[in-house]
Amino acid sequence: MESGQSSRTNNGRYRVFKEDSWFSQFRNGSNPWMARYVYGLMFLIANLLAWVVRDYGRASLTEMKKLKNCKGGVDCLGTEGVLRVSLGCFSFYFVMFMSAVGTSKMYGSRDSWHSGWWSVKFLLWITLTVIPFFLPSSFIQLYGEIAHFGAGVFLLIQLISVISFITWLNACCQSEKNLARCHIHVMLIATVAYIICIVGIIMMYIWYAPDSSCLLNIFFITWTLVLLQLMTSVSLHPRVNAGFLTPGLMGLYVVFICWCAIRSEPAGEKCNRKAEASTRTDWLTIISFIVALLAMVIATFSTGIDSQCFQFRKDENQADEDAVPYGYGFFHFVFATGSMYFAMLLVGWNTHHAMRKWTIDVGWTSTWVRIVNEWLAVCVYLWMLVAPILLERRQTTEQT
Repeated sequence: MESGQSSRTNNGRYRVFKEDSWFSQFRNGSNPWMARYVYGLMFLIANLLAWVVRDYGRASLTEMKKLKNCKGGVDCLGTEGVLRVSLGCFSFYFVMFMSAVGTSKMYGSRDSWHSGWWSVKFLLWITLTVIPFFLPSSFIQLYGEIAHFGAGVFLLIQLISVISFITWLNACCQSEKNLARCHIHVMLIATVAYIICIVGIIMMYIWYAPDSSCLLNIFFITWTLVLLQLMTSVSLHPRVNAGFLTPGLMGLYVVFICWCAIRSEPAGEKCNRKAEASTRTDWLTIISFIVALLAMVIATFSTGIDSQCFQFRKDENQADEDAVPYGYGFFHFVFATGSMYFAMLLVGWNTHHAMRKWTIDVGWTSTWVRIVNEWLAVCVYLWMLVAPILLERRQTTEQT
């Protein structure tokens, strides 16, 4: 049968070969796999635009000072400029979310809209980015308050996605088919993870708790060590029997969050000498900023395509050849909340103070947001371990 020829399905319908359909979609600019990269690139450009408005807007974007609602540029540059760009980005992805949510089949009109029509969507994106600069400052401040909640939703989604991936990896390695082959690899990865965790905690004591007066940093680091021990103990409990891999990888995650939290402490703190060094705009500061920005974009992108971990029941149409490769609505929802998240990072979770150039996620508010996120990550992970046991015991009690 030649390429492009139809084949009859069990229910009597005709379907074009998948290879030919994918080629046709790629040729017409409506490939869903390519579309996600375009959306990611648009998100990155929005991040860069927000940074330019914050750090260099007053010097280079002089035309904004002429806008009526900008009051000489005060309300359209700096922190408010970041919020305005974020609002435009959020509006675009929220429109895409509303138009793509519930899409389950490819080759339909909504799939075509998600994966194609780029001229229209680029025009829509530009328009929605410009409109917030004509809105009054009071509306932007209201959006800034709402963005705190939206950014928190993004962190929660990212947290569940990370834990889901770790537990899936552990379940895959513990399956009977892969157990013998993966046993050595699991032990090796877990051992390396624990070594990195311990080394990271020791280095944080050296860098961020140089003397006994740094009580807050000592508490953060010590409590992280306690949480690591708690996750390991619960995971190795005979009733749970989750092994060493998941607590080791979760340990890496919480140690990293703790490190990010302490690094977010503002400059001038005697217990954070690294922050004092970051006040100088040198090549290391610039590289750190670029890496942090790219890491945030990549995290948003990878979380957006991971809709499977939020499906509480398997869809019967999941194995259908015409099923969408990832959840379009969920993808755009993650990017919409990610738009609020990058605004919070660029303003340090505080919409009422200015940020230094080439800094991201700095301030005491940022520190406590990270710390709470770390504690929440441990709570969610422990609940995922003990919930099946508690629910099983409850069902047994009800039956008796």
